[in-house]
Amino acid sequence: MQQCFDNLYAQSVDGQNFYDLMEIISSNENIRLAYRNIKRNTGSKTAGSNKLTIEDVKNLTVEEVIDKIQFMLGSYKPEKVRRVFIPKANGKTRPLGIPTIWDRILQQCILQVLEPICEAKFHKHSYGFRPNRSTHHAKARFEFLINQTGLHHCIDVDIKGFFDNVNHSKLLKQIWTLGIRDKSLLSIISKLLKAEIEVEGIPTKGTPQGGILSPLLSNIVLNELDWWVSDQRETFNTRFDYKYPGKFYPLKKTNLKECYIVRYADDFKVLCRTRTQAIKMNYAIKDFLKTRLHLETSEEKSKVMNLKKNSSEFLGFSIKAVRKGKTRMGYVAQSNMTKKAKSNAFAKIKDSIKAIQKKPCIETVWHYNTVVMGIQNYYAAATQITNNLSELASYLGKTLYNRLKSLRTEAKFSDMTSTLQKRYKGYEPKLYKIRKMVFAPIYAQRHKTALCFSQDICNYTSKGRAKIHKNLKAINKNVLAYVMKHFIPNRTIEYNDNRISRFIAQYGKCAVLGIELGKSDWHCHHKNPYHLSKDDSYSNLIVLHEVIHRLVHLKDVHKIKSILQTFQLNKKQIEKVNELRKQCKNESI
Repeated sequence: MQQCFDNLYAQSVDGQNFYDLMEIISSNENIRLAYRNIKRNTGSKTAGSNKLTIEDVKNLTVEEVIDKIQFMLGSYKPEKVRRVFIPKANGKTRPLGIPTIWDRILQQCILQVLEPICEAKFHKHSYGFRPNRSTHHAKARFEFLINQTGLHHCIDVDIKGFFDNVNHSKLLKQIWTLGIRDKSLLSIISKLLKAEIEVEGIPTKGTPQGGILSPLLSNIVLNELDWWVSDQRETFNTRFDYKYPGKFYPLKKTNLKECYIVRYADDFKVLCRTRTQAIKMNYAIKDFLKTRLHLETSEEKSKVMNLKKNSSEFLGFSIKAVRKGKTRMGYVAQSNMTKKAKSNAFAKIKDSIKAIQKKPCIETVWHYNTVVMGIQNYYAAATQITNNLSELASYLGKTLYNRLKSLRTEAKFSDMTSTLQKRYKGYEPKLYKIRKMVFAPIYAQRHKTALCFSQDICNYTSKGRAKIHKNLKAINKNVLAYVMKHFIPNRTIEYNDNRISRFIAQYGKCAVLGIELGKSDWHCHHKNPYHLSKDDSYSNLIVLHEVIHRLVHLKDVHKIKSILQTFQLNKKQIEKVNELRKQCKNESI
């Protein structure tokens, strides 16, 4: 589908409109790709209102899955959405809407086709729920504006219950404005938005959190805000011929407000040059959100602040502009973990210590380590991370000491696994262990500078993909295209999908011979015979040269000798073949 998605992206950049997207959405290849993407999503094992999960789909044949989705797209009627409440850190709950597995596959089919069109139209400084972008990129951009452009007046705007208050008719108009003019597709999206929620009934507004399409739809809603703020200055086109000293020089002579937006989902910051500009922009943004997007803002949480005097909270980080050095050299961004982030980290680590106390074993200590390393990895972008974690460690050290007093023993650095040794090299903490598993030291994390997102990176241009895939080994494209296109009819969709994954994982080479395989000489073998195990899982498959596959199953001694003479297998290769023969209940060679 890559060529098709690339074309959609290029046409969207060109400003073209799209009228027959349903043909692409309902294509066999797009449906197979949707199954592949949904399958690797952990949520696929969560049941919807009809109690079905991906396990109920994977044993169907490729044709059955394709026919089912094509029929659904032909006369779409969404099934009820299951309502689940997820606890939040502040004690409240967040409502999630979980569509049925078939509705999720259908939404994925639509997402795959809409994403390249929308990516071409989205603002470059919107970072939430978009491919290749992260919270760290948003933070890096925010700090760049403080450090490099000297903007210190920040507007914090809080949208009240954004996901629950999206206006449906406005959203459909915005999709139309992006050039998506396929009326049957818009009708399906409208039905998805109005899908009945268990117990609560049919919603009149909002996008269901938990739906596959919801993140993209929420970005479409706020994309209008991004461009409106950006067009105040950043992307404003002047009539002047600006060769020197740059685009923004003529703008300084105008009354235009100098402002820049950085957005991650519904959390955004706008930075301005002066307090007067910031106050005016604050009123303008609130008015824009209310009149244009029909969204309410929270008065208490929305404010204008001077970052030299106060810190602003963004994505778990508390960011402030502090004087650089003792001289008047200007200001730079300094970041800490927010109070809320510290208390969440404290609660998570404390819970994992309690789990070790209840069941002291390697698994619970490793879980504790993953919690600690997860916190270290995310907050390493904070400039004051070592101080923040040292503060946490001083509180949690007592908990560790008292709760696990009789269970743990002292450890040396050499007792750590090689992964942990590599990670904590250069630190000299006091270490403890339980049954050979050493505790990761909480404070041991240096600051890692978050880098700005490289705007060249894109999933839908060959140049953009080259930046992402630079380090991947190459597989013969023609053979891979053949493998992807030619599925085996009457076999499960799970088997057909996993054989592609296995072929890619082995870089298109035979697992025994190590040679590159062609279109006609590759076979996919079940380690535990399918007629006994009925197991099409990825771990039960291996890609072999067609002759080696025969060698694994052969019982005729003369034929075996003939193959061995032709291929001249070495000792290691014969061991591999014998291992596979053993699993097939055949005698060793």
